[in-house]
Amino acid sequence: MQSKDHAVWDRSFPVKYLLVREDEEGEEQLWARCAAVEGLFVDPVPLPREVLTLRGCAPAGSLRNAVIRPEAAAGLLGDMLVEVSDDTQPVGWWELVDAVVLAQHPCRTDPSLVDVVMGAGVKKLEGGVRTPPASPRFELFTGMNATAGHCLAVDGLFAARQEPAKIPMELIGCEPTEPLLSVLRRPSRWERAGAELLTLDRTGRTMARHAVGLDIDGARPSVLGGALIDITLADGGDNRPSPATRTVWESWYQDFPTAPNQWASYASQGRAEWLRLTLRATRARRPDRSGGIHHLDGRYVTDVPGLHCALGEALAGPGGYFGWGWDAFRDCLCGGFGVAPPFTLVWHDAGIARQALADVVYEEEGLSYFEEVVQVLERSRVTVVLE
Repeated sequence: MQSKDHAVWDRSFPVKYLLVREDEEGEEQLWARCAAVEGLFVDPVPLPREVLTLRGCAPAGSLRNAVIRPEAAAGLLGDMLVEVSDDTQPVGWWELVDAVVLAQHPCRTDPSLVDVVMGAGVKKLEGGVRTPPASPRFELFTGMNATAGHCLAVDGLFAARQEPAKIPMELIGCEPTEPLLSVLRRPSRWERAGAELLTLDRTGRTMARHAVGLDIDGARPSVLGGALIDITLADGGDNRPSPATRTVWESWYQDFPTAPNQWASYASQGRAEWLRLTLRATRARRPDRSGGIHHLDGRYVTDVPGLHCALGEALAGPGGYFGWGWDAFRDCLCGGFGVAPPFTLVWHDAGIARQALADVVYEEEGLSYFEEVVQVLERSRVTVVLE
């Protein structure tokens, strides 16, 4: 389905959103054109705070810094990821939201390790495991998948928790098509399922896609008048952008990035959202070109999201995508995103990233995130020139 084909109507205000759903044949159907959405930009409901203990922990990266110097920013770590594995593979993931180190003391069974007491909101992510495997491994990550070490156990991790409350979403000024009209006429016969909300830029091009639930909690004549309706979705979906990143979306709505470093003025959260928009704007995999010299402007690479913004821009132009984090970056080096090794990357002002990311450690070998990126590039047959 071409979004531009459905982004026009005879009204004084533009179509900004499309509600779509796949039919039984996997074809995308238009369910409604919408003028506005309330509740797209929301922060999640805060999770209850819990106290957990990382038993037998070998901390690394920012967790090690927080353990060594807990007085610095009160031991605040941001969000952490706990990956639980059995003897062969990962089986479950938990997110520790707004994690903070409360205390630490030597591990009783191994004095070389520490027990770290932490406070955090706890959210189960993927994996069906609800009890620890027979021989579990606990890997810890922070930020953009930077390693935070590992531990022998996490007390309190496997506790039962209620699912967080769903946050509704209001679709304003909707022009429904027949599939949606049939649901509104006979809601009791509707088998609820998921759909997608497409956000359009001012030219009618899709700039983002967001999964929503189709549990319709109400429909009424629109505040915008005419034959339009306003619809309440009981579940507006997960992973909605934060209100703090609205200015990033407004920039993309006005025009696809055409000048370098448009992301540079944003803080880390805005840069991370910029990366998500570059991913969503990336078309299907396309033929690669190799060779040539690419220039990375390193003046604004002061954090991990900034590194990936600058790298994507160096290889694919303004608004270009070449990974939004570590794993995605490595996937892009395998091809399919317009550029493939071998090529030459001239990294200007590389010392800024080297210094800013000195304490961001991804792997346990102790290399900084900057050093890891350079090493992976070189192993992938990229000639890296640091200036």
